[in-house]
Amino acid sequence: MKSTFLTIGVCSICLLSACQNENMATKDIYEESGNTINVNNDRSELYQHGTNRNINEDFGYVRHQKSPIMGENVSDDHYTAIDREKLADTISKYCTDLPNVQDAATLVTDQQALIIYDTDTKDRNLTADQVKKTAMSIVPRFYHVYVSDQTELRNLMESYSYLDSDSRNAQEGIQSLIQKMKKSPQGNPVVQEENANGESKGDK
Repeated sequence: MKSTFLTIGVCSICLLSACQNENMATKDIYEESGNTINVNNDRSELYQHGTNRNINEDFGYVRHQKSPIMGENVSDDHYTAIDREKLADTISKYCTDLPNVQDAATLVTDQQALIIYDTDTKDRNLTADQVKKTAMSIVPRFYHVYVSDQTELRNLMESYSYLDSDSRNAQEGIQSLIQKMKKSPQGNPVVQEENANGESKGDK
């Protein structure tokens, strides 16, 4: 009789253990949201200051997966997910860390980064190349970067900061400003197939 109870007890423990393992197997360490898998999905903690947790010490990890449905594009929102003001802030801060750059103003649009900086450099092309490469190390690769040390253009650039991509005549105004900025040194070509601004032959 004791052996029967012992057998039933062992079987019950094994059954409970198996159920628990099955539940653990289905509960991944990642939290999934659509096709994005985040290890730490507490978005409320992003960019918060004054908290006990030092977010500057954390690594950032996100994995994206293609949709299993043929032809479905699940990444349409990655262009709008860019915080352009934060990009502009970061570029300007890093540029003022460069030698001979005392002031930097940055405008980030949907496809361009424009930087106007004040400098006392003796090698304008070298400084232009450093400013441009600093910006290119921060913005997405499809961006084009334009630089100028003509500080009188700063007020014009600032006037466009109140607009957005849908504003009337915004693109025409930005293109006009870019042409003025390109009269300043732009640094060296990025790669053989692209000019100094990251433009290829097929770019408008």
